[in-house]
Amino acid sequence: MLAPKRTKYRKQFKGRIHGLAKGGTELNFGSFGMKAMEPARLTARQIESARRTITRHMKRAGRLWIRIFPDVPVSKKPAEVRMGSGKGSPEFWVARVKPGRILFELDGVPGAIAKEAFDLASRKLPIKTRFIARVGEEA
Repeated sequence: MLAPKRTKYRKQFKGRIHGLAKGGTELNFGSFGMKAMEPARLTARQIESARRTITRHMKRAGRLWIRIFPDVPVSKKPAEVRMGSGKGSPEFWVARVKPGRILFELDGVPGAIAKEAFDLASRKLPIKTRFIARVGEEA
């Protein structure tokens, strides 16, 4: 699963995801892409699950790019622990995703297969996504 090798600080504030994505909104590598339509925090597990679904559906033909990386630590406290006594330890990693951000890109497969692969992968994610194709490509 995806996780940073090292970070400057162990814990981060929760923060809010507001506004639209500034960068990563255009296709840069492949002919087809999956675009986020809602703000969310995607966990490394969710990203990995979607990646596996896409590669299995393509039967490992073509090329896949993951355009997001989980670099935000999320801390949790154990169940039934009293209030206070500091913040919990980091449990998992998430990627903050804004609407308009490209999540995955594909190339080297027909448009119908790419669309179906992204459709299956979108069911693994907690947000609405949209299939996009480069101008001139057929889905």
